[in-house]
Amino acid sequence: MERRLGELLRTHEEQVISRWTQSADAPRDELTELYRAILRAIEEGGRDLADLRGLLAELSRSRARAGYSPAETSKAVFGLKGALYEIVVAHADDEVLRGFIRFARLIDDLGLFTFEAYAEAREKIIMDQAEQLLELSTPVVKLWEGIVAVPLIGTLDSARTQVVMEKLLETLVETGAEHAVIDITGVPAVDTQVAQHLLKTVFAARLMGAECVISGIRPQIAHTIVTLGIEFGDIVTKSSLADALAHAFRRSGVQVSGGPATRVTVRAEQA
Repeated sequence: MERRLGELLRTHEEQVISRWTQSADAPRDELTELYRAILRAIEEGGRDLADLRGLLAELSRSRARAGYSPAETSKAVFGLKGALYEIVVAHADDEVLRGFIRFARLIDDLGLFTFEAYAEAREKIIMDQAEQLLELSTPVVKLWEGIVAVPLIGTLDSARTQVVMEKLLETLVETGAEHAVIDITGVPAVDTQVAQHLLKTVFAARLMGAECVISGIRPQIAHTIVTLGIEFGDIVTKSSLADALAHAFRRSGVQVSGGPATRVTVRAEQA
């Protein structure tokens, strides 16, 4: 970069930053730090841009988290050209103009870098949010002493199966439960892939010493399972969560009997 342009940037720093702040709609202290990093890069001949790129990456991440658009984020960098232009015109000579052309190219490159950094940061935020939503959509709840349940709603794919498996195994360890109910009432369809995911979850729980019951086998799902020739082997399946819970009670040594009206009485089975 030409020496004259660097002198202009340093001499008119306050004026340029003020104009840049107005056009970029960004905090002044943030742009001041960025401006001085750009000035150092110019005075050093543009050989080392590591610090400058680091500042731009952090700017992109903070703006992505704050909900700014990629255009607004890039504008914060591109706006420096316009802020400097009037000063360049007022002090125009061949050396300054050549320096400004090279300066504009540098700003264009930095603006593109900012756009790419924003896209990466936004993608990371979306992935993190998707993982959080996935965890929220696969709760493991304690139904009774020694009995936990996993109510599944929506499509069961590989990523979600991994989350279900991890959360179920963690809960089994924490609670010491020996029975788990996997309820698929909210799963719209069961195909070969979904069945394989269910089997993996059941086998993983068995390795932890827990027996699994799959509930929510509706007529249409039962028909699909038979048509596809899917074998659940010795895995217990029930049509409803209530039936699965009753089975788990019996296996736990708890007897469930219906009382008057809709009252349910639960008592420990005598040895």
